[in-house]
Amino acid sequence: MNVHVETRGHEGPALLLVHGWGGDHRVWHALDFGGRRVIAPDLRGHGRSPAPATGYRPADLARDLLPLLEEPVVAIGHSMGAQVVTALAVEHPELVSALVAIAPAYGADEAEERLIPGRLAALRADGAAAALRQLGPLPAPIIGQLLATPGHVLAECYAGMYTVPGAFGVRRESERYLARRTCPVLAVHNVPEAAQWEAGLPGHRRSATVVWPEAGHFLHLDHPAKFVDLVLSEWGVLAS
Repeated sequence: MNVHVETRGHEGPALLLVHGWGGDHRVWHALDFGGRRVIAPDLRGHGRSPAPATGYRPADLARDLLPLLEEPVVAIGHSMGAQVVTALAVEHPELVSALVAIAPAYGADEAEERLIPGRLAALRADGAAAALRQLGPLPAPIIGQLLATPGHVLAECYAGMYTVPGAFGVRRESERYLARRTCPVLAVHNVPEAAQWEAGLPGHRRSATVVWPEAGHFLHLDHPAKFVDLVLSEWGVLAS
């Protein structure tokens, strides 16, 4: 399936920027990566991309991105996007030289896991209205993007992350799936407990975990310059 994509810059290797649940490529406009080549798609069902009835597992969303990639990229994903770039790195390791996972939507602990069935039922019933209730306060541009996302897309993406066969959103499944990542991973969390959990996972010797407890879930929008500086300062490590 052809997805909408925005590209800019020319210096490589390229950065693949994957938005989160209910977002689109415009979320990255606030981040200035200078002349770096940037590939910023709208995932299936989001933004300007088609919204079929099915195909919303992270692995499906990652597969849609394959035609956009001519060479290995540093794949950066926020929230659900972190699941998508993780699936890309696991299923197509030749295309990902490094990962940056921003407030990733994997590693849900037991308390959060108990909420998943009710949240999914609400999404199937109320779509974006339920998503807004579940996410709480959001940056204004994100609210507009979320409200424009079809309800079935929000529900099927949520199921793809947490409940369908092969989902790796809950912690025990995350630990199994993330162990298959073979490239360096820079994980940037805003929740200290989640950062501590990810830092304790086995992984590439050049992987790193950072925690910004003062930030919200959209930490790359709360601190865009700081985030860009972090990614670019790690470039030589992550891309090697």
